[in-house]
Amino acid sequence: MLSNADVIYNPSTDAYFNLAAEEYLLDREDARPVFMLWRNADAVIIGRNQNAYAEINESFVQEQGVKVVRRLTGGGAVFHDLGNVNYTFIVSREEAEALDFRRFAAPIISALDALGAKPELSGRNDIEIGGRKVSGNAQCVRNGRIMHHGTLLWSSDPSKIAGALNVDPEKISAKGIKSVRSRVGNIKELIGSRMEVSDFIDYLFSYLGADPRGFNTEETSAIRALSDVKYSTWEWNRGQSKAFSAHSKARFPFGSVDLRYNAEGGVIAEVSITGDFFGIRDIHGLEESLRGTRLDRTSLESALSEADKYIHGAAPEALARLILEGN
Repeated sequence: MLSNADVIYNPSTDAYFNLAAEEYLLDREDARPVFMLWRNADAVIIGRNQNAYAEINESFVQEQGVKVVRRLTGGGAVFHDLGNVNYTFIVSREEAEALDFRRFAAPIISALDALGAKPELSGRNDIEIGGRKVSGNAQCVRNGRIMHHGTLLWSSDPSKIAGALNVDPEKISAKGIKSVRSRVGNIKELIGSRMEVSDFIDYLFSYLGADPRGFNTEETSAIRALSDVKYSTWEWNRGQSKAFSAHSKARFPFGSVDLRYNAEGGVIAEVSITGDFFGIRDIHGLEESLRGTRLDRTSLESALSEADKYIHGAAPEALARLILEGN
């Protein structure tokens, strides 16, 4: 997967800059595959389709100076600190199928296995060691390219992970565990390693046979500009919060879906769909297809006929039922 790849070590710990760096690399004209390692100082990174206010403990992030940044990929909110190493793969869509988590996680799992960790791919998008989550992964498809990125908890602060996030209790109970703190684990502790996080980064590059470079001046300038106009803005990270008259929410095997809408004369006028699901297309397209749709099962299922493209694994019938529950 790293053959002829542009391998990058990004030393920045600014979450705004680092999320902008991913988009810059995803959209650039250079079509080479990309592999990048990077870290963020304290930040909550929310999924592309999530409601920021529902995912974070606002008082905690304000008191602790934790940045809240929206990413391009779907999935759930995660906490980053300097004890967490992030990895990013970017390849052309011809080289991989979308939402193929196993393929992209394979080299990372192999590197952890070589440390004696005995990692396993679990659920939709997690890597676990001994039943403890050490990595969450997410993907998006854009302009004919796939971006896959993931976390690697090496020596993160578990109290901050628990404090910063409002974890859906249904998500925790579905996994048969009592709290987010007991759910996650640090790789360093689980394998009894003495390596510091910088050593772990060096190990990953070495194990994967990669010789990393840094960003040049031109790239840094372009990334910083994107960070300034998008990733550091309230509009991107928090967005406009609106009140809706109807609301229904459910957790499915493919993730949570939160549906809110206003209706006039039995027809959907406005709609918002959020959650920790994954999808190939932008969720706004599905919202648009629902506007002007009558609130009856047949009309809804017709409008939702391509729902799986926006919410991977979703059936039109299930989403139609969810909408009608909120009416």
